[in-house]
Amino acid sequence: MLEIKNLRAGYGAINVLWDVNLNFKKGHLTAIVGPNGAGKSTLLKTIMGLLVPSQGEVVLRHETGNEPRNKPLSSRRTWDMAELGISLIPEGRLLFRDMSVEENLTLGSFPKKQRASLAHNLERAYALFPKLKERRKQMAGSLSGGEAQMVAMARGLMAEPCILLIDEPSLGLAPLIVQEIFSILRKLRQDGVTIVLVEQNTHLALDVADHVYMMRSGRVILDQPADQVDIGTLHELYFALEA
Repeated sequence: MLEIKNLRAGYGAINVLWDVNLNFKKGHLTAIVGPNGAGKSTLLKTIMGLLVPSQGEVVLRHETGNEPRNKPLSSRRTWDMAELGISLIPEGRLLFRDMSVEENLTLGSFPKKQRASLAHNLERAYALFPKLKERRKQMAGSLSGGEAQMVAMARGLMAEPCILLIDEPSLGLAPLIVQEIFSILRKLRQDGVTIVLVEQNTHLALDVADHVYMMRSGRVILDQPADQVDIGTLHELYFALEA
């Protein structure tokens, strides 16, 4: 559904991604793991058009009848991505702190075709995250870290994305909240949502994923179905104990 081909990208003269090739299948949860500085967040920013690649392309593939329809994303603007069905749940939540929970969620229905479904999508969000219904009038800036992460996830789902990009959802959260977040990811996966998950917790990532990529120093060094990944080998690669 989403294909990354020979991608290079970075910040000014500093290149971060080196000839990255990835394929995210429809209805699958694909995990991207790796240490800090591996290029995981840079990859998501490039997909979303926040960074312009110096080489390669990002292609969104839709099936229309028996014919695939390809949409190159490299020249698209970030604010076009929601209309194309791609939502990013960023690292650190990035909520509008002086707006209520429900106002934050409403902003997630910005794409024109989703505006008519606002009420339905709000109820769906509250069904997935019951705590948010209790907090719907509360200012987002007063929420706990776990509640804020739930708002960020629910806001991303309000646009009814065909692809959901999630950057480090467990970061800074208590273990019980992390388990709750990952239970919701499992449910979304079962519902057929295509998810790209960036996550440093390798055990959690392997448990929930269909496919795993590992990145290190801007390159993909492991590409395997999740049920074939040996956790010992993964950790050796993670900590650069194995070439």
